Amino acid sequence: MNTELQMLAWSVALGIVHLLVAAAFMTAQRGVRWNASARDGTPPPLTGTAARIDRAWRNYLETFPLFAALALAVVVAGRGNDHTALAAQLYFWARLAYVPVYAAGIPYLRSAVWAVSLWGILQLLWALL
Repeated sequence: MNTELQMLAWSVALGIVHLLVAAAFMTAQRGVRWNASARDGTPPPLTGTAARIDRAWRNYLETFPLFAALALAVVVAGRGNDHTALAAQLYFWARLAYVPVYAAGIPYLRSAVWAVSLWGILQLLWALL
């Protein structure tokens, strides 16, 4: 399997872990009863680390579809090379680092890590254009 697809698979695994971590922090703050309920109404806003992890999760949901589409397109189009493999790795490793950096509330480092993941996405796009 080529690197782009490996990084796509690892990014899906990261997304699953990220979802579970976000849910665990949310449940810890809002309670098991809320988690098991139909969640009607407006819940109290998350705060602190739980809120940051939730925002990091939502940010992941914004970038992952772009990465997935481009990684698949690069492979299908036969445009994969060392450069696109590195781009896919940059995306994955940056997204992996993003979770603890955002959870810790480190503002400028968080933005820098996000920029690295975006750079990986842009490099995949560039390979197709």
